[in-house]
Amino acid sequence: MTARPELDEAELAAVAAAERFGVSVELIPCDPAYADTAAFCARYGYPVDRAANTLLVASKKEPKQYAACVVLATTRLDVNHAVRDLLGATKCSFASPEEMSALTGMKVGGVTAFGLPEGLPLYVDARVMDLDWVILGTGGRNGKIRIAPEVFHRMPGVKVVDGLAMPQRS
Repeated sequence: MTARPELDEAELAAVAAAERFGVSVELIPCDPAYADTAAFCARYGYPVDRAANTLLVASKKEPKQYAACVVLATTRLDVNHAVRDLLGATKCSFASPEEMSALTGMKVGGVTAFGLPEGLPLYVDARVMDLDWVILGTGGRNGKIRIAPEVFHRMPGVKVVDGLAMPQRS
């Protein structure tokens, strides 16, 4: 493993959670100004088709239901069909930054699948599983994690979903 960048408490917890699954975790230091996926890939020379985003979705009606979804940066999450159907909700949207932060303790631009609250559903688009490694957030804006998607098969309760995401529109 590489030297740890200056990670905050949430990031340290997320990295520790990832390491518990017995898959190699490589930490990549990141200037917080370049934490957003496209900026990170351009600045540090990683291919965008190897980057994945963890997105938090919320049902519109009370009681609110939430789910975290991991999709490749080259795709877009199918919130209005796939996620809505998985949650059994009538309508869903992306959680607000305030909801996301309150629920996960993570920062926008660094949300990760590791260290999420217990009981929060985690859905992973099947395309992610086709890669031998992927770049994910650390829970904050100070670094990224390079990890094998195999980790999702080792995490309890993760559901790999065909068609969770769709190709980006041109």
